[in-house]
Amino acid sequence: MNWDHEPPATPPQPPQSEQPPTVPVDSWDAAPTPPPERHVPQHAAARPPRRVGRVLVALVVVIGLFGLGFGVRTVLDPSESTTIVRERAAATPASTPVTVDPGTEPVAYAAAVLGQSVVQIETGGGLGSGVVYADGMIITNAHVVGTAKTVTVRDSKGTAVKGQVLGTDSGADVAVVQVSGLRAPAARLASDKPKVGQLAVAIGSPYGLTQTVTSGIVSAVNRPVPNNSVVIGMIQTDASINPGNSGGALANRTGEVMGINSSIYSQTGENTGIGFAIPIATAKRIADQLAEGKTVARAGLGLSGPSATPNGDAGAYVQSVTSGGAADKAGIRSGDIIVAVDGVPVASFDELRGLTSGYAPGDRVQVEVNREGRLLDMEVTLGSLR
Repeated sequence: MNWDHEPPATPPQPPQSEQPPTVPVDSWDAAPTPPPERHVPQHAAARPPRRVGRVLVALVVVIGLFGLGFGVRTVLDPSESTTIVRERAAATPASTPVTVDPGTEPVAYAAAVLGQSVVQIETGGGLGSGVVYADGMIITNAHVVGTAKTVTVRDSKGTAVKGQVLGTDSGADVAVVQVSGLRAPAARLASDKPKVGQLAVAIGSPYGLTQTVTSGIVSAVNRPVPNNSVVIGMIQTDASINPGNSGGALANRTGEVMGINSSIYSQTGENTGIGFAIPIATAKRIADQLAEGKTVARAGLGLSGPSATPNGDAGAYVQSVTSGGAADKAGIRSGDIIVAVDGVPVASFDELRGLTSGYAPGDRVQVEVNREGRLLDMEVTLGSLR
């Protein structure tokens, strides 16, 4: 369905749903034991096809938000590619005059500021959303573009142009599309990290309904969500997002983009009030590498461990350390429990993986370690995941 065109008299019937795959959850460098299969309710068989993942600790069902045609596509895309190098211009902030009072109507203000920077992305089999983050450059999800080399990009006024997919990273579920001739200003990107409880505004094309705005709050931060062998520390929100919102914006009250909407918790394919967005700093860092034709580099500590500590304490238990790796060089040992990174508490090994995804190889971080009851501060220069 498209907001700008008449719908067909009789919509096509979607095929039956697929069974959910298992998701690795408990090791930094190796494929761990998958969680048990969860029963899929009978009524879900009438929904569009989807594959579902599981959020690490809670084992919730996570599905991608790719609307229409394909129905709901998974964020667990097995393909990964990096393509063409292109020059790109510096970002041009949106300059549309806004007359809404941000104090009394913050959602309306955010929508007015950001709306023109959010676009609809159409492929041969469905549609999703995207965010203009630099002149002619759009961030979206890898599962939105799939294997397409070109897509149709439609702006807030309904103008459509062809876009070229410069690259995709299925692990982080990020893709970059380049367009010309689209009159869509670049969005402002948030520099501050989101806080639990703050206002969250989602803008995208759920079910093809362009420029749909919903609001809620940031429900959690650094929520570890698995995607193939990669774990991303996501922003969790209760702002209503549905199939077609994928790749769209999650913004703060001033219209700055905090994250790129990517997946939801659902057993039906519809919104249940738990959605996940890739933090914008992570998404932009990966998008910049893709736009430059580079292979995406992921930061790693060079250690492994189980999902929970042996004694039940909070933290990431270090089961083994890679010789010569980042943790080894910093003095982290087997048996240590990592309890914080750069002052951010770490409750589990899964949270450590998600938190580290926000950094790049070569970044220096302060790691707090519990070693037999003693708290130690160590500076670690992050290496690369293999």
